Amino acid sequence: MRIVADENIPALESLWGGECEVITLPGREIRRHHLLRADALLVRSVTTVDAGLLSGSAVRFVGSATAGTEHVDKAWLDQAGIAFANAPGANANSVVEYVLCAIAAVDDYLEQLLAGARVGIVGGGHVGSALASRLAALGIDTLVCDPWLDQRALPHAAVLDDVLRCEVVCLHPELTDRQPWPSFHLLDRQRLAQLKAHQLIVNASRGAVIDNAALLNRLFEPDAPAVVLDVWEQEPAVNADLLARVRLGSAHIAGYSLDGKVLATRMLRVAMEERFATLSRSQGVDPLPEREPLRLDHAAGPADVLRQLLAASYGIEEDDQLLRAATFGLEPGAAADNFDRLRKHYAQRRELAGRRVVLARHLDSWRPLVSAIACVPSNVESDNAD
Repeated sequence: MRIVADENIPALESLWGGECEVITLPGREIRRHHLLRADALLVRSVTTVDAGLLSGSAVRFVGSATAGTEHVDKAWLDQAGIAFANAPGANANSVVEYVLCAIAAVDDYLEQLLAGARVGIVGGGHVGSALASRLAALGIDTLVCDPWLDQRALPHAAVLDDVLRCEVVCLHPELTDRQPWPSFHLLDRQRLAQLKAHQLIVNASRGAVIDNAALLNRLFEPDAPAVVLDVWEQEPAVNADLLARVRLGSAHIAGYSLDGKVLATRMLRVAMEERFATLSRSQGVDPLPEREPLRLDHAAGPADVLRQLLAASYGIEEDDQLLRAATFGLEPGAAADNFDRLRKHYAQRRELAGRRVVLARHLDSWRPLVSAIACVPSNVESDNAD
């Protein structure tokens, strides 16, 4: 069996190398002639999968190691009899931790939230619901807007206008132009005008959820909100003027933890096993590398506890500096190439969730807060030797 795959998908050799011929290519460079004798195609969001790519190929299965599917013409795949699977939720925790790091890195928004301010979440899918759950565990109030979902199932369901009045607004909708609730340019000029200087906006969904041209104009105004962008409307091209105005920017890597990417690959393996009887079942992959426990020896307060733990897992400011260095002063084409290069060679990042945390004995009162941010209470322990 022959598999053509985006070279940025991890664990391909571990999961398929013993049974299949795996050919890896840059995702943006996969073409029809690469697929003429391929049985399966594995992609990420940068590869458009449609009739133009697959007509005349031997491909019988397409897997996308992503939650979103806007890059895939699923209707055409159905008509062509090609099975499809993606990985919804695989990177949800990675995105949640990115958002928490963004909040912790900008001004005193973390302190405000712990003191009673609210987070408005647009989109109640895998990421939005995971973020709402984590914030609730931390004692932070949320409002969630997603008109596509059963409102009774949403925690603290609210209309969009109410969500956009929260001190922190996080965008996690699926990108769609479907009526009656399209998310394309959901934050247009009129809605951006509603946002004020005391607010923080974080977009880690898709760039076109915000009208980037309108956002740039808004950020030149004196009462503009603080903005963190992981996604950009014309990726891989980043508007350098917009990047200069946002508080933090990154190269669409919010979901790029090693944990999330390997989970997505595993999900595609399971889906392929269901499609191809010749594949063995439950073929393993080497476990993720063990990590040293985090130790917390001092803490000035709850915000300090959270910042220390988040910073030990991920430094969002480093990704901001890398994107600025890869963009400013360069021709648009070179900057776009750098954007893809940052993603291709992204440094290994592990999630905080599930990591063992050791508290100095005099900090044992912080155990509930640490358990909430680390997700696995049993992994939080006190140092009896302290």
